[in-house]
Amino acid sequence: MLDSKKQKAVGLRLRRIEGQIRGLERMVTEGRLCVDLLTQIAAAQAALKGVGDEILQYHVRRCVPGSFSKRLRAVERDRLTELGTIFGQYLKGPRR
Repeated sequence: MLDSKKQKAVGLRLRRIEGQIRGLERMVTEGRLCVDLLTQIAAAQAALKGVGDEILQYHVRRCVPGSFSKRLRAVERDRLTELGTIFGQYLKGPRR
């Protein structure tokens, strides 16, 4: 479960995406060009993927380690930390 700080941050991002979708709906009813619609759809999809990535990264860094016994050995705890770091880098993908 997301902590209150992360809930607020994710909620804010989702409200922005909601605004993007409303704007896209207006664009459709106004008869905007397909290329403009597709550009906005791609932007909304990327924004939504970003929220999903953020939640998944939070899960790997906070929820997964918390579900293990407090008796984890230091090496096991280090591996979980390493997994979180690598996973975060993977989600960011290659730099363009």
